Parts: sequence; structure tokens; C-alpha cells
Amino acid sequence: MPDAGIAGQARKVVTILFVDISGSTELGERLDPELMRGAMTRYFAVAREVIERHGGTVEKFIGDAVMAVFGVPVLHEDDALRAVRAAFETREAIGRLNEELVAQNGVGLQVRIGVNTGEVVAGEASSAETFVTGDAANIAARLESAASPGEILIGEPTQVLVRDLAVTEPVPDLSLKGKGYPTRAHRLIAVAPATS
Repeated sequence: MPDAGIAGQARKVVTILFVDISGSTELGERLDPELMRGAMTRYFAVAREVIERHGGTVEKFIGDAVMAVFGVPVLHEDDALRAVRAAFETREAIGRLNEELVAQNGVGLQVRIGVNTGEVVAGEASSAETFVTGDAANIAARLESAASPGEILIGEPTQVLVRDLAVTEPVPDLSLKGKGYPTRAHRLIAVAPATS
């Protein structure tokens, strides 16, 4: 449903994925700057490859975080499932990358991931900018911040959409920064692989 108040933008239901490095400040203190830059470059490349393979769009890199959107500019009926699969596979891919990084540098990367589905305002696919704004994106970022290293937290709207193909467990309601009420979330345990 287009938002008549903002030219070139529309309201859309999308799924947002945030991936961030846990303890990157400490990691930066332990690694030579060139080694740190190389590790981060490889992390970003791995995350982008997995996200794009599942049909997501990397919106931006924010410090050590990757923000991706599923449903803009291309909409799939299973965008929430695609995002959850991308989250799971990103964590696995970072694990494989860590084997190399530990062998080379003696340290690896720990990621935290948050995924949430909801309505946002997004730029049109024909424009150069598809940046999304809205509470759903804020919650995805807060879920990532609330996750423990190696953990994937998904919002309840996402969990409802993927529950037939994903194994999750509820976590205690979260008090997320900026939210006036507790937020329900689920820990992702496993997800059925894509068949095609």
C-alpha cells in the first residue's frame, strides 16, 4: 500500500537481518590493523554472499554490522524464511572462516544475529536507494544487540512465518532499548535447508 505522503516511497512488509561482530573492540586491540582489516573484509564478503544467495539485499554496513533486507526491491512470498536461512548459514559460514582466521591469526570472529519482520517505509525499486525505515528495522537491530555471541534471535512476527520449517525456542521477554514494553523473541536452533 503506497504511502501518499512520501513521493517515491512505499510501505512494505519486509524481513530485516542484522549481523554484528561481538567483541570487535577487543579483537582490534589484539590484531594488527592490517590483519583486522583483512578479517573484516572477508567477514563482510561472506555475509554478503550468503545474504544475496538467499535473495536478500545488503542495505548497508554500519561499523562491524551488516544490515540486510528481504522483500525490497524483490518480493518473495517466503522472504522471512529466506532471511532465517541466511542468518543460519551466515553463522555457519563465519564458523568456517574462523578456522582459517584462527590458523592464520590465532583469533576468530563471534557474530550475533537478529531477524525481524514488519512494515517499513522503503524506497521504490526503480530508485537508487532502497533504504528502509520503521520499527521492524529497529527491533531487528535490538534483537541482534540482545543476542549472545553465536546466537540468532528472531522476532515473534518472523517466528510465526517460519515455524513450520524452523526449530526455535522462546527466550524470556526482552526489554529492548527504546521499547516501552517487553518484546517476545525466539532463539533459532535449526532451519530446513532450501530445496532448490
